[in-house]
Amino acid sequence: MRVARSVPRALHIRRNDTVAVIAGKERGKRGKVLRVFPDRNRVIVEKVNFIKRHQRPTQKVRRGGIIEREGPIHASNVMLVCGKCDRPTRTGLQALADGRKVRVCRRCGEIVDKG
Repeated sequence: MRVARSVPRALHIRRNDTVAVIAGKERGKRGKVLRVFPDRNRVIVEKVNFIKRHQRPTQKVRRGGIIEREGPIHASNVMLVCGKCDRPTRTGLQALADGRKVRVCRRCGEIVDKG
């Protein structure tokens, strides 16, 4: 039996967005999105969900030891923070007059995308 692989869809969150964690052990924290993994439906948020990695000294990493870095969080556990409301919000899509599609805040209607 073959398992059909799903095509990665775009997430409601993009790189450099400010997000709030709404579920899990890090609930209530805010941070900037550093990386997005649409195929795994996960994001890495700055200063949230630290994991410890035991690292042996190599040519790249001169000094070994226990290294702390951010781990991925499921995209459903974070919510975009609107720049105008300064509150976590759902987003919608809106088509502009020039044909571009932009994300908008569902609370205040403000355009979230920059540029």
